[in-house]
Amino acid sequence: MTAWLDGEAVHRLVELRRELHAHAETGWTEFWTTARIAGILDGLGYNVAVGRDILDLDTVMGRPSDEDLAPFRERALGQGADQGWIGRMGGYTGALATMDTGRPGPVIALRFDIDAVDVAEARDERHRPFREGFASLNENAMHACGHDAHAAIGLGLAELLSRRRDELAGAIKFVFQPAEEGVRGGKAVAGSGVLDDVDFFLAAHVGMGVPSGAVAPGCKDFLCTTKFDVVYRGRSAHAGGAPNEGRNALLAGASASLALAGIPPHKQGATRLNVGVMQAGTGRNVVPARAVLKVETRGQTPDLDDYVYARAMEVVAGAATMYGVEYDVAKMGEAVDAVSDGELVELVADRALSIPGVTTVAPVLSLGGSEDVSWMMRAVQGRGGKAVYFVLGSDIAAGHHNEYFDIDEGVIGTGVSLFADLVFSLQRRG
Repeated sequence: MTAWLDGEAVHRLVELRRELHAHAETGWTEFWTTARIAGILDGLGYNVAVGRDILDLDTVMGRPSDEDLAPFRERALGQGADQGWIGRMGGYTGALATMDTGRPGPVIALRFDIDAVDVAEARDERHRPFREGFASLNENAMHACGHDAHAAIGLGLAELLSRRRDELAGAIKFVFQPAEEGVRGGKAVAGSGVLDDVDFFLAAHVGMGVPSGAVAPGCKDFLCTTKFDVVYRGRSAHAGGAPNEGRNALLAGASASLALAGIPPHKQGATRLNVGVMQAGTGRNVVPARAVLKVETRGQTPDLDDYVYARAMEVVAGAATMYGVEYDVAKMGEAVDAVSDGELVELVADRALSIPGVTTVAPVLSLGGSEDVSWMMRAVQGRGGKAVYFVLGSDIAAGHHNEYFDIDEGVIGTGVSLFADLVFSLQRRG
């Protein structure tokens, strides 16, 4: 078995994971996180780009306005983020680090997502991050999915490869992706061109129901998804004195919610639709003039997701007509399906058992959800490259996106070691 890291290096990465956990930032607000990552990568000698320089701004989705983001930038600065990196971001988050060895060889890209979840972290002694003093400092933001571990694994791998640069050929690219939650950032990274020359693309997730000591060498059954917000705009009126003068946006939203739930499934495969949020009304005696719905569709294929989305738009429009209100629809996130290349799945399965602590190769995981890494996988594969998305097993204290979520931190050393082994294996193949 290959020992890629010593105990001291693993300890430092665990401490880094805990630092990232404490500074949890949700999608498009990851200013402290991006600055911290960029500073580390710059210190390791990588060519680092951040924010708008690694994104296709036309395909950014679900990003708050500059005005709404300003407090998050100020918060990051108040928590010690480097002002120079904050300035270079141009209001956008995420980082790309490149090592060009100057020697002929493959271009390998590695993706690690960095955002937290809109969850208020548990604040009691049962929860280890709280008990040991590294719970989130930020209200309603928690690393409840493991992206703090992903970022720590990426940074540990970057350090390891920088030390062994003389053994490498070609180029290595590290993508620290913003706004995976809600599938808002992946398409913008894929469309920016930073992956256009990539031969091999590797990405992974911790946990996902796979226990510690196991690795699932690939994932299948990605669901395509579209996230969208609907805003109904009616007219306020006195609910008792002049209800006929009003146009009730709340009723339009409520009717749409019920009708959306009635969209029939499709014979050709799995579909999903969920209205997760409805907000409306200002007072008991006021006809509501505004209602907001936050909705997602999913489908086993792009055509199936398109089917649900098209029917949803018919429902949204019909509810507006029924209650005499106007409406707007804004797309807030989107992901497609993806398939890992068989030869890379086989490589992960083969190399996993050479890593200390890995005792089991689990079956390829049926994802049954959505992940915007799919845009990057497709971008690489569309130009003749190969891609894989696998799972690093980790026992978890509670389910993903739960306020008591926590990981087995042993997965960090395992993750760095497996990624390193894969990089050097691909170097030999390339």
